[in-house]
Amino acid sequence: MNRSRSVLEVLGGKTVFPPPVWLMRQAGRYLPEYRATRERAGSFLDLCYTPELAAEVTLQPIRRFGFDAAILFSDILVVPHALGRKLRFEEGRGPLLEPIAAGEIERLSSAGFHERLRPVYEAVGIVRSELPRETTLLGFCGAPWTVATYMIAGHGTPDQAPARLFGYRHPAEMDRLLAGLAEISAEYLVRQIEAGADAVQIFDSWAGVLDEESFERFCVRPVVHIVARVRERYPMVPIIGFPRGAGEFYRSYRQKTGVTALGLDWMVPASFAAGLQKEGPVQGNLDPLRLVAGGKALGEGIAHILSKLGGGPLIFNLGHGILPETPISHVEWMLGEIRRTER
Repeated sequence: MNRSRSVLEVLGGKTVFPPPVWLMRQAGRYLPEYRATRERAGSFLDLCYTPELAAEVTLQPIRRFGFDAAILFSDILVVPHALGRKLRFEEGRGPLLEPIAAGEIERLSSAGFHERLRPVYEAVGIVRSELPRETTLLGFCGAPWTVATYMIAGHGTPDQAPARLFGYRHPAEMDRLLAGLAEISAEYLVRQIEAGADAVQIFDSWAGVLDEESFERFCVRPVVHIVARVRERYPMVPIIGFPRGAGEFYRSYRQKTGVTALGLDWMVPASFAAGLQKEGPVQGNLDPLRLVAGGKALGEGIAHILSKLGGGPLIFNLGHGILPETPISHVEWMLGEIRRTER
């Protein structure tokens, strides 16, 4: 079939079958070519900040698999890094930030922010120039809440208790931090669009740890600001919101934030997802472990999603990022299974 701009067609509300496909973290450690480029870069941050290498790893899964969208290779924590916070990545531990104290938040400065992230914008431009015309280029940022959880704790935690406690103990400072991150993140997305991104995604990986009131305050309110600011400049550029683990809160998230499409995690039941799809495009939501397992588990997962959501605007994706131990042959089989499917 003609795959011309199929991701953008779905984001515009059109049903395309078989649906377009891309995978979160599709440029990553499961690919030998990524590992070789990562070694060449010397460090993860050097990989993110070297435009030619970041563009190369962005393009690698497109060359190998022919996904319908490429997503910029970077990291959500380049935003606090560009705000002057110390950041390093350790093998086996992940990202480590200097924890921010309540009294430091008002001293955060965006001076020089875009100059520090100039390599990221350059990478977007390189990718767009080399990407097949029919392949959508996605920019992204971390949602303010998820970025704040790492800034406060200094590292990832199982339930982000340090950030939740910070929000309860220092509500004014938390609001100030989230508002500042929302403003600078919107500018960051605008610059990516100017550099060539066709659409953008906002990753809120830790949305699912919050109660109802905190979800509204920490997740919804900052994303409302981001969407509004991006739309002031680029009203027609689609925005995908991915509040992982939001559960019942998914119902009102799109309406309140104004995002174009909802990224769904693998815990969202198909019947619930079908209801969300009636309001607009959805993306997801295969369990990444089904892709690791392969065989019957993978086939059943694909068939279930296509049968329940294939009749509406759907971008086929995982319910979270692809895992490093994922066999390449399983990705190839999944793509073949999706694209050969007929109604």
